[in-house]
Amino acid sequence: MILASPDQRYALALEPETESYSKWWRISCTSDDENWYAQFGGNTPVEILAGFTDALLSPAPDTTPDVWPILTARGWTHVRDEHGNEIAEHLDGILHLRRRNSLSSRWDVSWTAAALLPNGLGGQETVWEAYLGNAPHLVAAFATALVDPAPVLRAEFDVPHTSLVTQEPHGRQGDELAKEHTARLACARATAVRQRRTALATQPVTSTTPAAPVAAGRRR
Repeated sequence: MILASPDQRYALALEPETESYSKWWRISCTSDDENWYAQFGGNTPVEILAGFTDALLSPAPDTTPDVWPILTARGWTHVRDEHGNEIAEHLDGILHLRRRNSLSSRWDVSWTAAALLPNGLGGQETVWEAYLGNAPHLVAAFATALVDPAPVLRAEFDVPHTSLVTQEPHGRQGDELAKEHTARLACARATAVRQRRTALATQPVTSTTPAAPVAAGRRR
């Protein structure tokens, strides 16, 4: 499945793989002022992915947001090395957000996020991972969703690694959730339409009135 924004600025592709940790979601932008792509594994929580995609409905801010305070305010650690590479980790060591820096080109800067578990053999098992490219305002939206403490809804037997989460029964029904999802989609569409109209209104107007014909000189 491939989706494109009305202005053809963004493209989103969903290509499920056999392994859930493979890259299922691919999002890209190839406009003149932005050039990046992002990839998300199949196990990436939909609420976090939505935080990233929802930010596409608003124009990028004029100033680059600072991502790290979003995480450290929730108790994450943040370390920067002598090469400018940075990493923030949750206190349980499972979640991390990393920024790799290149001193040669700003296009080589990349953001990645992952949930990793010890596999008991001295290595780590990937639960999900995401490559976020180089769009700091979208990374900030991703980070905000990543540390959101609000509980998420899952089917009782559809929670991997149940020992790491606290499950509580909830009485909400499927039709209620479907209505909320429909309302969320309607809000997203309305926001996209509003942004599109704003963009069109700010474009310079080119006159479509044909030029007046030039009178030909009388022949003598």
